[in-house]
Amino acid sequence: MSHHRLTYIALAASIFYVPKVFAQHVKQSSQKKKPNIIFILTDDLGFGDLGVFLQKQREKNNNRSEPCTFTPNLDRMAANGATMPQHYCAAPVSAPSRASLLLGVSQGHANVRDNQFDKALEDNYTVGNVLQKAGYTTAAIGKWGLQGLGTDTNWPAHPLNRGFDYYYGYMRHMDGHEHYPKEGVYCGKTEVWENRLEVSKDLDKCYTGDLWTAVAKRWIVEHEKGKDADKPFFMFLAYDTPHAVLELPTQAYPEGGGLKGGVQWLGAPGHMINTASGKVDSWVHPDYTNATWDDDHNPVTPEVPWPDTYKRQATIVRRIDSEVGDLIQLFKDLKIDSNTLIVFTSDNGPSNESYLPKSFVPNNPDFFNSFGPFDGIKRDCWEGGLRVPTIALWPKHIPANSVISTPSISYDWLSTFADVAGTVAPARTDGVSLLPSLTGKGKQRKSSIYVEYYEEGVTPNYKKFDSTHRLRRRNQMQMIRLDNMVGVRYNIKSADDNFEIYDVVADPKEAKNLAGDANLSMLQQQMKDKVLQNRRLDKEAPRTYDNALVPAITKNNVVNGIEWTAFKCSIPWLPDVKSLRHVAKGTTNLLVVNKTNQRKANVYAFDGYIRVPVDGKYTFYLTSGGKAFMRIHEAAIIDADYNYVPGTEKKGEIKLKAGLHPFRIVCSTPAELKTVLLKLQWKGPSIVKSDIPIGAFCRDI
Repeated sequence: MSHHRLTYIALAASIFYVPKVFAQHVKQSSQKKKPNIIFILTDDLGFGDLGVFLQKQREKNNNRSEPCTFTPNLDRMAANGATMPQHYCAAPVSAPSRASLLLGVSQGHANVRDNQFDKALEDNYTVGNVLQKAGYTTAAIGKWGLQGLGTDTNWPAHPLNRGFDYYYGYMRHMDGHEHYPKEGVYCGKTEVWENRLEVSKDLDKCYTGDLWTAVAKRWIVEHEKGKDADKPFFMFLAYDTPHAVLELPTQAYPEGGGLKGGVQWLGAPGHMINTASGKVDSWVHPDYTNATWDDDHNPVTPEVPWPDTYKRQATIVRRIDSEVGDLIQLFKDLKIDSNTLIVFTSDNGPSNESYLPKSFVPNNPDFFNSFGPFDGIKRDCWEGGLRVPTIALWPKHIPANSVISTPSISYDWLSTFADVAGTVAPARTDGVSLLPSLTGKGKQRKSSIYVEYYEEGVTPNYKKFDSTHRLRRRNQMQMIRLDNMVGVRYNIKSADDNFEIYDVVADPKEAKNLAGDANLSMLQQQMKDKVLQNRRLDKEAPRTYDNALVPAITKNNVVNGIEWTAFKCSIPWLPDVKSLRHVAKGTTNLLVVNKTNQRKANVYAFDGYIRVPVDGKYTFYLTSGGKAFMRIHEAAIIDADYNYVPGTEKKGEIKLKAGLHPFRIVCSTPAELKTVLLKLQWKGPSIVKSDIPIGAFCRDI
């Protein structure tokens, strides 16, 4: 065998695999279909906007200078399921947050970052196409904003091109600022698309929150009564409320809910839903119509009415509450509630935008403390900009009144839903399955919580925020969480900038910066290292730390060689092998595994360290006879998985410091081949493109 990088791996029989993780949680029979999943994403809803997270406590305190709102349906959902008070969004603004969610990767790997609205979502694995391959019928309803440039019927990243069988909603980001598509009360007329047909001409007086709910109910009923009723469904229901224009509904929410009550799809042009009548932008919830508060913090003086802006905000949040309650009742009416997982959350923290005429007072989130017990709002990397209100309901599977204190982040949902569906997430995902935390069964892997974002301007000057958090220059920002400790950087000048460090369990407002504690110097360095080791640069979203060299690790007990692990797993993508049981393992010096006694394995993982000789930029080249995926540290270097053409060369660049760098290569064996050919080369400072020498590979003893 020559020393160039050829890996020969045994031919594997095609064997369908049901992961052990899922089997521990859900017992299924051939007569019972897999669980349905509905993911409800609100827009700019703050952690503190829900009763269960803050407003019920404000009501109990009865401090008349601290007004409160009500969310009875969501509070009931929480009582019957689980709250997730340690859950984060992937980015503090809409487009990148949604991209990371749908792709299952952090902002260190997503192709949509910063404020890249309407940019095409990467053509790769999404929560939609992963669940399609797992046997689900999929639908996306509501706001999209990730379509890319193209004609009205040929957007490259149309939901139908990213794993969804059906779409109804706002395609463009800007359209999501307006909640009456046809009337365009404050932002002008907008377009609503059903699959590839524009349908707004018939949507007289259709308030989008009600419209998306009616469409969702119609689609679910048709699915459950249609030819695909034996298949489970996944729905991504993305409300554009309470975001942007604080427009009011036309009338009270219809009584009841589900099949016979609540909002209903009528399908008559000009009267498409049963709330498309009355006066546009007119109805205030009666709980808030005559609401007053102690504006001067003096109980002796008369109270004053709430400003109209906040009556609107409270009404819109209450409307979302009614819409979710309507859907929950539908699942009960259809007798599928115990076989349906519902997740409710928000894309980022609360906004101070309102898009209302200047005669209205500004929409400041400090009126209701929408940011919860934290500091920060939308576009901030403080907890208030990133911690989002999250509830999960799955009767008979998620214990009632559960409080999940394990930290998690929105790109964990792809792995979680794959687990629920009885499959394994792709190797490229940065998330982990949250099913053990949700069900209380199995061992929960730690989430990798990392955020990067860029925004000009400064933080708001709210008196309720710590003085050190007000009027802070934003610019380049980062957040990383390690156990209870969160590192935050604002206005980053270089990779050497120190993190502010907070214990966010003991100090949720991040008021006490622990960075000066000498005992945390190692944690400071760990955070600086990890934020470089967990990401790839994106030339369309430049960072001040892009040219920093990725730090090596210190390892004393290593020997030459590579560890290999073999798995049986027949799915259409390379699996996240951390969630699989291996069938064989061993060591090798040449990235070569003898096929004997492999028990028909068809997926292999190679783990070890690459010894980098000098500082500099390195390019790695990979050619595979099957699929392959390579990470250095946690940075995704080469993706030869999705739509990979076997035998073609893929490459990836990374700037590395001299020393040891952990790597993992996952690869597969096509059934028609007797071997997998995996060729790995590199190029770097004073190194021409060539095979990596044997001495550059090492492993743990």
